[in-house]
Amino acid sequence: MKKVNTNNFKKTLSKFSTGITVVCVKNNNSIYGKTVNSFNSLSLSPPMVLFSLGHYSSSIKKFSKTKFLSINILSSKQKKISENFALTDPNLEDIKFIEGKNKTVIIPNCIANLECELIEKIKRGDHIIFICKILELQSNDKLKPLVYFNSKYF
Repeated sequence: MKKVNTNNFKKTLSKFSTGITVVCVKNNNSIYGKTVNSFNSLSLSPPMVLFSLGHYSSSIKKFSKTKFLSINILSSKQKKISENFALTDPNLEDIKFIEGKNKTVIIPNCIANLECELIEKIKRGDHIIFICKILELQSNDKLKPLVYFNSKYF
């Protein structure tokens, strides 16, 4: 076993394969999105999921103030979208968002999209955990997921 420090912790957790999502919010007609791999299901009844963002994130205030958001589970063909939304100031010009029923913004051609209501935020460590109730969803069984493992996309 190794001593727990930031480098060892990050390296060890990189051995856990994750899917990649982009979480999007719309505030005052402006769209904000972040690449997130800290996402998982929380409850079947009612259907809920959670994700977390670092409290130092450039758009944390936009996510904290929203009531509705979308979680877009990326396909293997959407690596550039993931890289784009990992930037501090992502480029939105080439993305033709679809409007959800609750005025959310949805990224098309994903393996799945969830339209959610933010129901709780919990501060833990250097992150905020967002707990969301699923309002609408869709999936595409013909696409393969974008997977992140050992700091690389697959």
